[in-house]
Amino acid sequence: MKINVEIDCTPEEARRFLGLPDLAPMQQAVMEKLQQQMLDATAALAPEALLRQWAPMLPQTADGLRAAMTAMMGGLAPKAPAPPGGGRGGRAPKE
Repeated sequence: MKINVEIDCTPEEARRFLGLPDLAPMQQAVMEKLQQQMLDATAALAPEALLRQWAPMLPQTADGLRAAMTAMMGGLAPKAPAPPGGGRGGRAPKE
């Protein structure tokens, strides 16, 4: 014997019939909170916000900028060659 039962109802009607809770309000609240967090995170990465955060670290005057550039380029300057004799004033090593 084979019995087929066909029920024509919406998901909302099936949920109510089976006694399941309505999670739509909770899902909506979670989605709104998640959306707000995503918007806040993207606002922090905006170019204007990044410049405001970095501004205290940047030199504020031309002299400060020059000093910063000199300090950065100081490590790139070629080293002076060592004097003959290994830097001992030209004396030959003792044996």
